[in-house]
Amino acid sequence: MNTANIDNIVTEHEALIQFLYLAPVGLVQTAADGAIAMINPISAQLLMPLAPQACLDNLFDALAGVAPELRHLCASFSAPSGMICEGRQIFLHPDSRARIKRGTPEVLSISLLKLDAHRLMAVIADVTEQVRRERQLKQADAWLNAILTNITDYAVVGLDRDGNVSAWNDTIGRVTRFGTEVVGQPYSVFFPDGGTTDARQLDRLREALANGWNLEEGPRLRADGSQFWGSAMISPLPDSGALHEGEADRAYCMILRDISDKHAAGAAAHSESFSDTLTGVSNRRAFFDAAAQELGRRRASPRATSVVVFDTDHLKSINQRLGAAAGDLVLRQLADRLRATFRDVDVVARMGGNQFAVLLPSTDRAGALIVAERVRAQVAALPGAPDGSMIAFTVSAGVAEMDDDANELTALMERAEQAMRRAKQQGRNQVAGWSAADDFQLPQHAPQL
Repeated sequence: MNTANIDNIVTEHEALIQFLYLAPVGLVQTAADGAIAMINPISAQLLMPLAPQACLDNLFDALAGVAPELRHLCASFSAPSGMICEGRQIFLHPDSRARIKRGTPEVLSISLLKLDAHRLMAVIADVTEQVRRERQLKQADAWLNAILTNITDYAVVGLDRDGNVSAWNDTIGRVTRFGTEVVGQPYSVFFPDGGTTDARQLDRLREALANGWNLEEGPRLRADGSQFWGSAMISPLPDSGALHEGEADRAYCMILRDISDKHAAGAAAHSESFSDTLTGVSNRRAFFDAAAQELGRRRASPRATSVVVFDTDHLKSINQRLGAAAGDLVLRQLADRLRATFRDVDVVARMGGNQFAVLLPSTDRAGALIVAERVRAQVAALPGAPDGSMIAFTVSAGVAEMDDDANELTALMERAEQAMRRAKQQGRNQVAGWSAADDFQLPQHAPQL
């Protein structure tokens, strides 16, 4: 190769490096294991606050606390090259004030491209405002869809001021198979056990009153006990008096539709955005989205709200003795137990690594302690299998209830995590409730072995 060709290659390489550093989005090139080979300033700015001990040398390690599934996603991508994920959203902070104070984003978007067997390329961007706009558009689209689609397959349910079914008609029978026995019952009669709470029902009426309508999708119940995926839109009736609190003759109309087919078609896309890849429970984004809505309802109508944080005991030791696949199995076993124990209205999520969190609406500290202890005992009783299909392990848990001093999710989560660390310090395999002493007596991190 002559000197001119070498000079051209050097010039092209320098131009590529300059493009990398000046690109308007974050760009990172890594090895297959996530070790960073090249990173531009935007990526460094976005990732540095997430990196443990501010050590930004591995992409997967930097994102382990907010997107633990990425390492598994890349390791399981078998094609020699290609797009591993595109525009995957990662939720960082639970409340907008954290972003305002720290100048950091709430939501990142990451695309991962496998260049070859040894190299990955990541594109990272702050999409906080884009996500906010998309949510607004989604709400508007859902409202229009509820009105304009499948208009022949719906139940029209009249509700009184308290949300009780005021009258029966043929459409209710056609969609739900309930008869006149539903008259006078709260509209929660159409929900499976654990699917709603008394406070949540009233929340929806208040939101319909304030906004003109309220739309919610989820599992619904027929009279024979079978379930379907339903879309329910509640609107105040315009002729039922002035729309303000205290109006004795206020009434509502609920349009209930069976959208099981539509839900099945979109379930895969929803799962990719809102579910943890390894365990199938909600991911951080889904947790913080649901928490933001619940805390907004709590501000409008105060009620007990609690959080439980679960952390597996000695997971690092299990990984070292039995391999990473055994550690993954432990996390799936815990996720299965959490799903089986908590209500549908509760939000179960994997927050990162071996930590899970559960948001419990309309639940006080005592109630949260009871159900957390139930999970702990059930996990401790799980037997290990000689063939490795089941692994014996234990969990520690921390419980905190929201109060005037912890009225944002960040403070509530910190309290629950402090209580969990105390449970670990006191011997693990136990549940602890937060107390004021935790703020002063506990170190920042408890041992995780």
